[in-house]
Amino acid sequence: MLTIRDAKQRYCDGVNRRGFLALSGLGLAGLSLPELLRSRARAGTGSSTKAVIIVVLPGGTPHLDMWDLKPDAPREIRGDFRPIETRVPGMLISEKMPRLAEIADKLAILRNMAVEGDAHLLHRALTGFLSFEKRPPFGSVVSRLRGNQPSALPHYVSMIGDIHPENIGHDDPRYLGAAHRPFVPNGPDLQNLRLPREITPDRLRDRKDLLKAFDGLRRQVDAGVKFGGVDRFAEQALEIASSNRARDAFDLDREPESIRRLYGMDIRLKKQAMYTHKWRGSKFLMARRLVEAGVPVVSLSSGFWDTHTDNTIWMSEQLPLLDRSLHALLRDLDQRGMTDDVAVVVWGEFYGRSPRINALGGRDHWKQSGSVLVAGGGLSTGQVIGATDARGYSPVGRTYGPQNVLATMYHVLGINPSQTLPDHNGRPQFLLEDRERIEPLL
Repeated sequence: MLTIRDAKQRYCDGVNRRGFLALSGLGLAGLSLPELLRSRARAGTGSSTKAVIIVVLPGGTPHLDMWDLKPDAPREIRGDFRPIETRVPGMLISEKMPRLAEIADKLAILRNMAVEGDAHLLHRALTGFLSFEKRPPFGSVVSRLRGNQPSALPHYVSMIGDIHPENIGHDDPRYLGAAHRPFVPNGPDLQNLRLPREITPDRLRDRKDLLKAFDGLRRQVDAGVKFGGVDRFAEQALEIASSNRARDAFDLDREPESIRRLYGMDIRLKKQAMYTHKWRGSKFLMARRLVEAGVPVVSLSSGFWDTHTDNTIWMSEQLPLLDRSLHALLRDLDQRGMTDDVAVVVWGEFYGRSPRINALGGRDHWKQSGSVLVAGGGLSTGQVIGATDARGYSPVGRTYGPQNVLATMYHVLGINPSQTLPDHNGRPQFLLEDRERIEPLL
């Protein structure tokens, strides 16, 4: 229902609001949609049409089986997969990824990555920090800084979910507040984009007429800012509900069957895991639909990569699935003229696994070295950046960390990572502590 609250009611921000209008059933993260849009508009920063897709391969990926093969190393190091040539001379990748080899000119491989700590810290792929309490996720920051221009779609959509018991709070917006929590499309958030059953389009138009009756009313919305009549956020909330644009963006049934097949189906992996057993090609397609509709940050996870045992079996099944889904995403973006506008990052909690295969045929956690894949965003692709030693144990020369990758993604979006945002105590916090971008990508 439409509710009109008394002028004496005070909200948590200390602002008295007269004639506050809320659309019941449209709230996100405990806020009415108009209030969510207002909250996002307080940042006062510029906007961009570019977007970032963060693909998280949970568990940590084995660099020596994917992006940094060592065919001349002993078998207990090199494993069972052969390298294949790609479209870029000298760039070799796993034989299990022939589709990506065909579009290698669209890829950049960072082979000189390292991280602090080797635990399952999924939030590190989203924040760049070892401690999940340190900073908000990349997407929440972008939501905060893009909030001056309300959109019919969320600024940050997460399709990661709880995939490991150690990965707690990876999507918590922390001191940025609930307005910048990611929209989760497989939960109640998606239902909140639907009109309540008792609200027909005609009744919604009646409510729009009611809003016009308040045009002469002047009221305080935020400190020092006034709008005439009912502010644009309440009006926009009505437009979202009546147009269904947001809901349509999440509707994969609007895609032709031929496109859905290209991305691969959601399938249960033959190799069982403790926490998750599925490859979800639909998430890659959903990510393309969302960035095309205007969402600036989308994160997703797929598969299970914690291969302490039977590494060859795990990789033989999952690498072709990644090859198919990621190739479809990058090709689709290219065919739609979106390659320069959408950056894609592919990584895990850490970026490599132990070079030496253990007694159970698996590769263990490894923080010293690893590889990350980057594509699109107007970045310089068709290259390999950095290298590891002959057996993949350590980077040779310059080493990059997750904050350098995220600093580069902020650059893609036109955001300066040297700026600060206030924490819970009002102290300014830099977006990143290591704000050096990866210059070969620029």
